[in-house]
Amino acid sequence: MKFSTSSLRFLLIALAWAATVQAQEPLPGSSLDSLLEYARGRNPDYAVMRFEADAAGERVTPAGALPDPKFRAELRDITRFGSQDPTLSPSRVGSTRYLLMQDVPWFGKRDLKREIAGLEAEGAKAQVLETWVELAARIKSAYAQLYTVYRNERLTREILDLMGRLEQVTQVRYASGLAAQQDVIRAQVEQTHMNNELIVLENERRQLQARLNALLARPAGAPLAEPDRLRPLPTPGQLDVVALEERVRARNPRLFTEDARIKSAEKGRELAYKNRYPDFTLGVSPIQYQNSIREWELMVELNIPLQQASRRAQERESVAMLAAARARREAAANQVLGELAESLAGIEAARRSETLIASNLLPQTEITFQAALAGYENGKVDFATLLDAQRQIRQARQNQIKVQAEAQVRLAEIERLLGEDL
Repeated sequence: MKFSTSSLRFLLIALAWAATVQAQEPLPGSSLDSLLEYARGRNPDYAVMRFEADAAGERVTPAGALPDPKFRAELRDITRFGSQDPTLSPSRVGSTRYLLMQDVPWFGKRDLKREIAGLEAEGAKAQVLETWVELAARIKSAYAQLYTVYRNERLTREILDLMGRLEQVTQVRYASGLAAQQDVIRAQVEQTHMNNELIVLENERRQLQARLNALLARPAGAPLAEPDRLRPLPTPGQLDVVALEERVRARNPRLFTEDARIKSAEKGRELAYKNRYPDFTLGVSPIQYQNSIREWELMVELNIPLQQASRRAQERESVAMLAAARARREAAANQVLGELAESLAGIEAARRSETLIASNLLPQTEITFQAALAGYENGKVDFATLLDAQRQIRQARQNQIKVQAEAQVRLAEIERLLGEDL
């Protein structure tokens, strides 16, 4: 196949334009919303639940529909009392009976079946929401942890740079005879530990990125943008225990699913009791003699519910299934409310810890470090004291980052239980 010069030029321009557009597309990950939006459209587990919910919705109409009618044709006396050869022509046999039949369930059974299918469809929709909030909570937690790793990496590099400057101070003091060589060695050992921590943090970052990519249905090694910021925490008024418990009871997807199962089991019990009554088959039958219809017949057929032991067993089964559904709902409510209380306690503790660290611990460690640094330069304290002060300020900052991530994880759990964002 040959291409003209203009065609090749157009193809090259198109490829360059496509590459430019792809390069300009922002990577997901800089914000939590970008990750959630990406997952909503691409996560296969969420797509499966949506399709299954659509399928459940389509079962409602056929569940309450009448069964297809049946047609029967009977050729009678095909030999005309032996006066002719056998034939299949309706005009030449003795008579032809046509029968059109329709099965009709007992009154109310169709409505109950339709209601049961509708409740199952509602439960499937609730499972879609449950799948999404579970997925969103995992993304929110992984995002907060990834943000924490980036912050810890940045902090470690800052402290590593500080330790490099402290090493220079120790070398100057050692050269002047004001410090021991051990101080220089300690500074170098501390930097080695920090470089090792950077390796650990890098490995953790890659694992979290792989986890997020799996949730987004992307290749494990696909690049992600660096997280910009964490979400602001809700105010204490938004975390009122009583109000949140009421919202959980009303909106939790799992409880909604269990409520739908209870209603479905109640309808199933009613249907089991209605099976005590017979179903009907109605029919109309014209009879043909030669080329004309000369007789009409009507037919009514019903099943006789004689197997009472079997029906009583079905009724007891429906009652037991209803009791199980109610117990399952109660157990789910207890578990959900317990998880809510646990997450509320955790987020409150994280908030108080962050406040304490920011207002008291960090300023105190900063002052301690500056005093230790000045004392070491003046020869009033040893290097071990300075190193301990540096470790204290570093530990305080790491604890601050840790409690911030913990609060975000707790917030994600609360929103998962609520089935919506706060």
